[in-house]
Amino acid sequence: QVQLVESGGGLVQPGGSLRLSCATSRSIFSIYTMGWYRRAPGKQRELVATVTSAGDTNSADSVKGRFTISRDNAKSTVYLQMSSLKPEDTAVYYCNARHPATLFYNYWGQGTQVTVSS
Repeated sequence: QVQLVESGGGLVQPGGSLRLSCATSRSIFSIYTMGWYRRAPGKQRELVATVTSAGDTNSADSVKGRFTISRDNAKSTVYLQMSSLKPEDTAVYYCNARHPATLFYNYWGQGTQVTVSS
């Protein structure tokens, strides 16, 4: 059973910062593309950012320049550093591990709530 253990969500004021973490097994982390998705109330889940095992990153236009995805191979952990947070960033954030060659192997974390409010 693949486990993705997320942490770091919470309540933050507009303009603030948060860092999300997602840890998994080394065997998964060394191969899979890791990513963060989010689902805001009343909306569909959307891509936030991904990083491949080679370190190539991709992010949604809505978060470019504010969010940074990174991975620590020694800790088998992927991070999402979020800065200049806006109320519209409020959502449940999900960690994802996707095999690069097939969608058959695609795993999700339990989700962590991020609320941006004054």
